[in-house]
Amino acid sequence: MNQAASHYDAVIAAPFGAVGISVRGLQVSIDLMTQQSPEKTATHKLVVSLSQQVVHYLDNAKHEFNIPLMHKGTSYQRRVWQAVSAIPRGHVLTYSEVAEQIGSAPRAVANACGANHLPLVIPCHRVVAKSGLGGFMNGADGGLEIKKWLLKHEGVVFKNNKPIKPT
Repeated sequence: MNQAASHYDAVIAAPFGAVGISVRGLQVSIDLMTQQSPEKTATHKLVVSLSQQVVHYLDNAKHEFNIPLMHKGTSYQRRVWQAVSAIPRGHVLTYSEVAEQIGSAPRAVANACGANHLPLVIPCHRVVAKSGLGGFMNGADGGLEIKKWLLKHEGVVFKNNKPIKPT
């Protein structure tokens, strides 16, 4: 097992690389990775449940996550994550639109999305820039390719490499 996989309680193969899941106390985190990694089976009850749900999501984007989670983060971040979680599958909103919904600024929304430790469950990939994809995974290598894969998986259409908002 490579060193990256050893930090996780479970590792799931994904079309874009792998998904790592870890639990520390009552806090669960998900990492999306562009590199392939040997799979690692979970033993922790919550990680087993989340792993199964990640697999279902990767097979079918219509899968709804249903796990009790404590969201670490500031009250502002949780407000952003709540707004992001309301974006329907197959749709996108811009950072500006989310900011307008919650009475904030686009850069602050982007920062809160970057602090999201539960991608897939809290779908920050559905928040894009006015002129294209925007950021994802705090600028990690391959992050935009993962974001684009997730959006296409959920039915977002692209034109000239930009996500198109449904009419």
